[in-house]
Amino acid sequence: MKLLGALAAALALIGRHGTLLAAASIFVGLAVPALAAAFKPYLGEAIVVMLMLAFLRVDPAELRHHFKRPGLIAVATFWAMLVVPAVLGVVFLLFGLDQRLPGLYLMLVLQMSAPGLMSSPALAALLGLDVALTLASLIVSTAITPLTASLFTYIFLDTALASPVSFGLRLFLIIAGCALAGAIIRRVIGQAFIESQRERIDGLSVLAMSTFAIAAMEGVADRFRSDPLLVIELTALAFTLALASIAITVVVFSRVGRARAFAIGLIVGNRNIGLMLAATGFAVPDIAWLYFALAQFPIYLLPHLLKPLAKKLAAHR
Repeated sequence: MKLLGALAAALALIGRHGTLLAAASIFVGLAVPALAAAFKPYLGEAIVVMLMLAFLRVDPAELRHHFKRPGLIAVATFWAMLVVPAVLGVVFLLFGLDQRLPGLYLMLVLQMSAPGLMSSPALAALLGLDVALTLASLIVSTAITPLTASLFTYIFLDTALASPVSFGLRLFLIIAGCALAGAIIRRVIGQAFIESQRERIDGLSVLAMSTFAIAAMEGVADRFRSDPLLVIELTALAFTLALASIAITVVVFSRVGRARAFAIGLIVGNRNIGLMLAATGFAVPDIAWLYFALAQFPIYLLPHLLKPLAKKLAAHR
């Protein structure tokens, strides 16, 4: 019993300091390459755990409420999955990235075509934002990804990324499986117990996020030693795209409340590139792999850096 109590207390502590610990995990992966290599085979499992915990944590009544009034979700999805990718694609072409850096251009197209991170609801929870809205928007955007990703990769890469049917089936199985697992756990242990364990559930989410971040850092330190300027430039690009996407989204959706707009911005600014890589069979150039790793920096660092702002917005929503 004492051991279980200590573990529960540790998870609660991790949950309370989730954004800081998630950010620190990136530097753990950089400092301990062997740990990054050991965690890499579990990237997929980490994604599934994060989404299942998001379904477990959110109140089903709140989720149903958003789907009964789907206007905001529809507009947010249209913005995130159609407007933003189209604009970014044109910007990348105007800068001539398709000719100058085709490998990076490929990854940027994959990034802009991707749905939000499956950890977005967990990040929303850590920031005190609307978890139900974030999860509802994530579900819809992920569901239409097979169509939108095929459209944009065909337009900007002259080839469809993957079969919409097979890709859509994989996404459906991931989402439905996580939702079912969350529902079964909720039914067994009860809503009241889950409400009392929010910090510990957040702690488990942070552990899954940290596992993913550490694994993604494999090889980054070696690339920095061999070509530091390239690593710095790609990192700056990743931060610029994330910050600009979040900021513009907050402005566009400010009428629904800045806290809600911030929650939508999490999905728009933080895309699930790993999911898109899986759809390509991981057959991408080295620079694309490097950008994928460096794109984790804004994903994991910005929530901690922006947490005071998010808390302030949440208090006035």
